[in-house]
Amino acid sequence: MRSLIKHVLKRTEPTDELHVAGWVRTRRDSKAFSFLELNDGTCLGNLQIVADAGITGYEDIAKMSTGASVEVRGKLIPSPAAGQAWEMQAGSIKLLGEAPDDYPLQKKGHSTEFLRTIAHLRPRTNLYGAVFRMRSRMAYAVHKFFQERDFIYVHTPIITASDCEGAGEMFRVTTLPDDKAANDAEDFFGKRAFLTVSGQLEGETFACALSNIYTFGPTFRAENSNTSRHAAEFWMIEPEVAFCDLEGDMDLAEELVKYLVQEALDHNDGDLSIFEKFVDKALRERLEFVASRPFERITYTDAVKLLLASGKTFAYPVEYGLNLQSEHERWLTEEYFKKPTTVFNYPKEIKPFYMRLNDDDKTVTAMDLLVPGIGEIVGGSQREERLDVLLENFKKHDLKPEAYNWYADLRKYGSVPHAGFGLGFERMLMFVTGMGNIRDVIPFARTPGNCEF
Repeated sequence: MRSLIKHVLKRTEPTDELHVAGWVRTRRDSKAFSFLELNDGTCLGNLQIVADAGITGYEDIAKMSTGASVEVRGKLIPSPAAGQAWEMQAGSIKLLGEAPDDYPLQKKGHSTEFLRTIAHLRPRTNLYGAVFRMRSRMAYAVHKFFQERDFIYVHTPIITASDCEGAGEMFRVTTLPDDKAANDAEDFFGKRAFLTVSGQLEGETFACALSNIYTFGPTFRAENSNTSRHAAEFWMIEPEVAFCDLEGDMDLAEELVKYLVQEALDHNDGDLSIFEKFVDKALRERLEFVASRPFERITYTDAVKLLLASGKTFAYPVEYGLNLQSEHERWLTEEYFKKPTTVFNYPKEIKPFYMRLNDDDKTVTAMDLLVPGIGEIVGGSQREERLDVLLENFKKHDLKPEAYNWYADLRKYGSVPHAGFGLGFERMLMFVTGMGNIRDVIPFARTPGNCEF
């Protein structure tokens, strides 16, 4: 059975029977033998292969260049070389797939911009291999966090007729040809359907039956934005909790972020080292700081006052009643509080219909969790559980009540206070890896003008 290199490098005893396979990173030849650095993608480290001339398969050694795939059988022995505990003495080596001279990763030092153009090959680099192993670990940690706390995993629909955010920036799903696109009754569902922007509304239905639930899946937004934080397809983690208020919602969001950061620190198999070396030298220090200290909390009103009094000139104006921009969020977390910060109680005019109205009749129980280097990473609220107030919100937001009858029924039949949030998975990955662009933490980025592979 083939052994994974991540396990081989952690062995405590040598073995006379070892079978590995992977891709050649480098090869050095002499008259009597060759050294090959082999990586199978399971960890950052390579396994050094010592292949003596004359072993089975050595006649193909010249074809085993960078990028070629090989299979090796032999012994694992202690290595005399500094910096590595083991090396493999090959008994046989087999070329599985050649990589000719036009292999794009022959040389090191490619820019992230170039590597985005070969997204099908970039996972073979050290940096992107580490990114996507971290993505896998963080996905596992998300499920572990909620399962350990008795949350039930719910699969909410990707195709929906509801616009959760009310922004209208949705991808339409249709089977109609262009000349019949306006004829909704003849479409597949008999009405307009879209790719979801959030699983929240459907998630609320299950929270109002099962108490604690979460969704974790792809969401879509047809926003023509080319910023480093936005993509047309991205993944969201969305818990919904019955019998919960805004305070409990903020507690859960902060606990989740801390948990994921600690998971990245504890279970990275060395991948953090490459982010520290090539992306952000202060990454580990920042993650340890976030994991070990309480977050700040401040109302939107007080946050605006701080920004106005800062004396700093921002590209976007600071004014009560306007959304905070990334530069404002980063100033709060990086320059003023110097730690993650949760801003809560936003003006009702700038938030969606489902957020609970506060007693002041001016603000809603919204909260955004901001982190250094990125800004908003979590957005949530206590949901409006009062039927009469919700129906009034439909009018204020120009929503057709008949399209949300099912949602109103949750308030009509056994309504309870409940709350939830959405954590942008890619933004969380940007935070724990230090990568500065969302395109570099998702396997195949979907952005305006880009839908390759």
